[in-house]
Amino acid sequence: MPKVFVTTREGTLHEIDAQLGVTLMEVIRDSGLDELLALCGGCCSCATCHVYVDPRFAPILPPMTEDENTLLDSSEHRTKYSRLSCQIRFSENLDTFEVTIAPED
Repeated sequence: MPKVFVTTREGTLHEIDAQLGVTLMEVIRDSGLDELLALCGGCCSCATCHVYVDPRFAPILPPMTEDENTLLDSSEHRTKYSRLSCQIRFSENLDTFEVTIAPED
């Protein structure tokens, strides 16, 4: 089973088992971490599941959609490694994926 390593806003690292085919937002939410609000439930309409992806993994992620880009533009905490976790679907090539939960806006 693939693993994801999630660093919380306070800097605590969590190792989580990730189910293939589900989104990173679902993996984090279902693990019991409550830092991702994910208010829209994964519909790419709120940006409350904002994370920073480890730069090593950025090149293998699917391209950002226009909607995701627009939503991230509304965050004062956006970086070049910002993504919405609802837009990252887990696959085998993401085993040991690392993300940090972005500060709340």
